[in-house]
Amino acid sequence: MRILHTSDWHIGRTLHGVSLHDAHEAWFDHLVEVVRSESVDAVVVSGDVYDRAVPPLDSVELLSDTLGRLCARTRVIMTPGNHDSATRLGFGSSLYADALVVRSCVAGVATPVALGDDAALVYALPYLDPEMTRGDLADGDDPLPRSHEAVISAAMTRVNADLARRRRAAGRRIPAVVMAHAFVTGAAESESERDIRVGGVGAVPAGVFGSGVDYLALGHLHGPQQVRARCLARYAGSPVAFSFSERDHRKSAVLVDLAAGHAPAVEVVPAPVLRSLSQVRGTLAEVLSGGFDHLAGTWCKFEITDPHRPERMRERLLERFPHALVTLHTPEADQRPLGSRRVTPASDPMEVLGSFVQDVTGSDPSDAETVVLRGAYEAAEALGRSA
Repeated sequence: MRILHTSDWHIGRTLHGVSLHDAHEAWFDHLVEVVRSESVDAVVVSGDVYDRAVPPLDSVELLSDTLGRLCARTRVIMTPGNHDSATRLGFGSSLYADALVVRSCVAGVATPVALGDDAALVYALPYLDPEMTRGDLADGDDPLPRSHEAVISAAMTRVNADLARRRRAAGRRIPAVVMAHAFVTGAAESESERDIRVGGVGAVPAGVFGSGVDYLALGHLHGPQQVRARCLARYAGSPVAFSFSERDHRKSAVLVDLAAGHAPAVEVVPAPVLRSLSQVRGTLAEVLSGGFDHLAGTWCKFEITDPHRPERMRERLLERFPHALVTLHTPEADQRPLGSRRVTPASDPMEVLGSFVQDVTGSDPSDAETVVLRGAYEAAEALGRSA
């Protein structure tokens, strides 16, 4: 059996206010073509289908269209992540045709989706919020500890028991896949994931998943990567970059071939890049010198290091780089730790304002800036007296 592992679509996401709808459309066109050209038996989506619990209308329409195109060619197995509403994503799942399976309830963690004539089994674990699921997954009356390790361990106990029973009945080792949405200890993060760890209770040791399954299809982290575990475990990663920390990621999906008696074989399939990301730090003169003109077609983040904020800095950058999303003035002085100053009612307001300017720009305010600061302070004082 051949599955295509993907996750963290985050449909509806924006990048610094810019819609990623077109990037998602390009990704889904690519996904449908991979399913067709590679004869994929099932697509597994390990959580965070939407970017928020209540997605906008165009995101719902895009998912509906994509699932229709995929299900016309293969099966789709989908689980909610921590960004999704499990109830909304799973609405009507009992009515879906066999081509689409949405596993959003804790009760179904130990009931696999059979591919082919039991040629492979897929155990689809939804995102297991400790507070919401530690009672349902407990063996007795007392709830489990409030941690991801505890609830996933309990879910895997059920999965392993069911898998052992099915393998005994079949008299052979049926290949098995587990889908999970979690932060596995040792994996590399990026800036765009919502942290599900609170005091460390969100981290899940890889050993929790054991060695009984053949492939662990992980979701939550946006960087594609293999995780050191007792079974073959990978994060598919997000199909689109959601922060500048991901500018060097090579987005992809994972083709996994499963066959009884053989170790799983994987192939990473690169995702299309509608527009790449770049980050530049330097003075405004350096950035506008022509040496960075090749970045004009990328989404850019600029950190301008001039001691004083250049006049019309953002406007001048946008004239040369129309896709500049972030333009920051970060003079070299900003790299030094800011000094701590105690401000009391007795402090001279102009000294406080002057020290703020010095911290921000790396130099004392000029005479002209001092006039502006004094005028602003006196206007605020007058407003306070009239209130």
